[in-house]
Amino acid sequence: MGDGYLRADGRKGIRNVVAVVYLVECAHHVARRVVDRADDPDVHLLGFPGCYPNDYALRMMKALATHPNVGGAVLVSLGCEGFDREGLSASIVASGRPVETVVIQEAGGTRSGIDSALQAVRRVQAEMRVLEMRVPMHMSELSIGTICGGSDGTSGIAANPAVGRAFDRLIDAGATCIFEETGEMIGCEGAMGIRAANAQVAEAIRISIENAENYYRAMGYGSFSPGNAEGGLSTLEEKSAGAYVKSGSRPIDGVIRPTQQPDLPGLYLLDVVPAEPPRFGFPNISDNAEIVELMSCGAHLTLFTTGRGSVVGSAIAPVIKITGNPETYAKMRDDMDVDAGRIMLGEATLDDLGTELFDLVLAVARGGQTKSEALGHREFILGYKSIEAVGPACHPRGNR
Repeated sequence: MGDGYLRADGRKGIRNVVAVVYLVECAHHVARRVVDRADDPDVHLLGFPGCYPNDYALRMMKALATHPNVGGAVLVSLGCEGFDREGLSASIVASGRPVETVVIQEAGGTRSGIDSALQAVRRVQAEMRVLEMRVPMHMSELSIGTICGGSDGTSGIAANPAVGRAFDRLIDAGATCIFEETGEMIGCEGAMGIRAANAQVAEAIRISIENAENYYRAMGYGSFSPGNAEGGLSTLEEKSAGAYVKSGSRPIDGVIRPTQQPDLPGLYLLDVVPAEPPRFGFPNISDNAEIVELMSCGAHLTLFTTGRGSVVGSAIAPVIKITGNPETYAKMRDDMDVDAGRIMLGEATLDDLGTELFDLVLAVARGGQTKSEALGHREFILGYKSIEAVGPACHPRGNR
C-alpha cells in the first residue's frame, strides 16, 4: 500500500504530527499562538476547554495524543485546571512518544508561556526526527471513518452510496472501516441486524439505535435540521436511510464506543450516544466532534459526504470531502475532493465513484494532500460528554 510512520506500539501512521494540546480554555490562546508561530503544517492544535474533570475527555485526549498520525506532543496547561495533565503525559510517554508540558502560571504568563511552549515544540520535533522510521504499511493496518454533514436529497442517492461502494472495496482489501451517526439511522436497525456478523452484534446494534431514539426523544429534538429540509429531505427516516448506505454491504463485525480500537479489520458501527439521560446536551455538537470520535477509534482519515457543502477539515487526520450535488461541486470545487454529482447527471456509476474513492484513499494514505489540508483546515472540537467505553464482549468480531 505504501509506507507509514512506525510507532512504538506497533501501529503505523500516515502523517507525522506534533500535537499542541491546551488543557483548559484559559490556555487556548497561548497554545494557538504557539501553533501560529511554529508556522508548520505538521504542528496541529488540539484542546479541551472545560475546567472540571471529565473522564470521557481524558480518555479522548489520551487516544488522540497517541493516535498513529501523532509523533509527539506539547501540553499547555494554565496550572489550576481540573484536567489530569500528569495522567495524559504519562500515557503519551508510555506510548513511546516525546512529550513536554508547559504550565503557564509557572512559566510566567502569556509571553513567556508562548516562548517556552514554542521551544518545547522544537525539542519534540528534534526527538521525533531521531525516532522517525518509515516502514511498509499494509491495508490491514489502515483505518477509515465516514460521516455525513450538510445533507440534502442527493446525499443518499449519490455521495453516501458511493462511499458504501468504496467501503466494500476497502474491507475486501483488508482495511478497517468505521461508520457512525446512530441518531441518524433510526429505523435502520433491522437492516443492519441482518448484516450483523452474529446474534450478539445484532443485539448490540438494536440497543444502540434504541438508545439514540430514546436520547433524542428526551431532548425533544432529533438530528434533522432546516438545511436538510431545504435540501429536499422530507423526514428523519429518509435522512436515516441515506446515512445508512455509507456503510456499504459487508457484514457488520461489531459495535464500538469512542476511544475503542477495533481488534481486527472489518466493518464497525461507532455508537456515540450516551446510555444515560441527557446531561451535557447533544451527543455531537458539530461534524468535527464526530470526526474526533472516529479518530479516537484509530481512523487514519475520514470520508465526509455532503450535499449542501462543507469547508471543514481536521487536525491530525485528513478529511476527504465528497458531494453528491452537482451544483454544490460547481460552487465549491476548491473544497470538494470528489464530485459524486456525476452520478446524478448520468456521467458515472456508483461503482465508478467507489473505485475513484478507493484510489483516492490510497493516494492520501501515501501522503497526497486533501483539499482541506491544502487550504490549511485543521478544525478540532472536544466537549463534555458522559459516555462509557464497553468491553470486548460487547463488540465481538463475528466469524467471517
